[in-house]
Amino acid sequence: MSNLTQNGYRQRLIDEKMEQYLMLFGAISLEGPKWCGKTWTALNHAHSVVYLSQKETRELASESLKTIFKNDYPELIDEWQLVPSIWDEVRINCDIDNVKGKFILTGSTTLNFDSDEKIYHSGAGRIVSLKMFPMSLYESGDSTGDVSLLDLYNESVKIKKIKSTTKEQIAYLIIRGGWPANVTTPKENAGFVPEGYIDAIIKTDIHERKDRKRDSKKMRMLLCSLARNESAVAGYETIAKDISEYESGNELIKTRQTVADYMDVLNSLYLLNNISAFSINYRSSKRIGKSPKRHLIDPSLSCALLGITIEKLLNDSNTFGLMFESLAIRDLTIYMDYLKGNIFHFRDNVSGDEVDAILEFKDGSYGAVEIKLSNLGIEEAKKSLLRFYENVNKKPKFMAIIVGTYGAILKDEKTGIYILPLTALKP
Repeated sequence: MSNLTQNGYRQRLIDEKMEQYLMLFGAISLEGPKWCGKTWTALNHAHSVVYLSQKETRELASESLKTIFKNDYPELIDEWQLVPSIWDEVRINCDIDNVKGKFILTGSTTLNFDSDEKIYHSGAGRIVSLKMFPMSLYESGDSTGDVSLLDLYNESVKIKKIKSTTKEQIAYLIIRGGWPANVTTPKENAGFVPEGYIDAIIKTDIHERKDRKRDSKKMRMLLCSLARNESAVAGYETIAKDISEYESGNELIKTRQTVADYMDVLNSLYLLNNISAFSINYRSSKRIGKSPKRHLIDPSLSCALLGITIEKLLNDSNTFGLMFESLAIRDLTIYMDYLKGNIFHFRDNVSGDEVDAILEFKDGSYGAVEIKLSNLGIEEAKKSLLRFYENVNKKPKFMAIIVGTYGAILKDEKTGIYILPLTALKP
């Protein structure tokens, strides 16, 4: 039987990994934020499907789990967490015959805390979890893929001139985001989907966990604080001050607790993409910053929260630069996940020296990357990378500057630093 691929489906990087894992495990749990395309991607591999978002199907599953198993594999069980006991039933079903590729489970949030049902087994060895993100520029067709991270790693980059992307186009890609339903949206309507996403989070999604009551107004304030701190290192205390007028130490402690709880909710909705600090022998370990860099899962959400439009980005170079960094980090996160690597940031707390992205590969080698909106920042980025190179004991395998508006892929003869546009990059 053929797969249930939907018309207009765009191939995703995770498709290759899903094909591989369906041959190795009994089930896949596909996790990620709502609207990132999990269901369509799962249908691209499934032969049958059950939608637990449908009330009748959910009630049927609650009465007897076995009734929703169609025995036509791979079977997609969409929004499985709405009936949490399905997890154990899937695990048991996979144990019975040890057949691979039986189920694909999709979910946009962690388990509901108001349910008495519990998962009694992790599913290790039977169910493998895969993280899904919004679309990268390469997946949405907005990057040519002329140069890959593996090209940089293997020192096999082809130097050439390419068509430069305009600032207007970069601004549109930021406002539009990586949401599959928004890929073909005209520029004048590009912000509507992210705005609707934020409203859905605040009005509905944050209330899915019933362990305690959460205030929609405070959640919006927290999200706005995260948006203002996009691409910045900001601790809970900074965010607490940002969202609350407090008069005493006790009030600040209370606000910190609220921030921690609300951040946990956002994590459960897969909406945060905080980048951890890189741990490396650099002069003295005491100098190295340990705090993560704040990012929402897609820069379009930060823009929607702050009321930023294409025109506002074009007229505010500082904000534009921060949001472009967020766009680049989103794509680098997706690409490194595909390559089974990791992404970090680096900061020297004494000198203030920073590297926007450290790309760590499976073998432990790494690349150091600076991100600049235009070629005006290239010389500054070179100096930053060279300072890092001079002071670090384990040298990077490559150094690169990713630029927004740039008409070439090249290697600086003097420094060996690669310079390339984001819209030419792929894994």
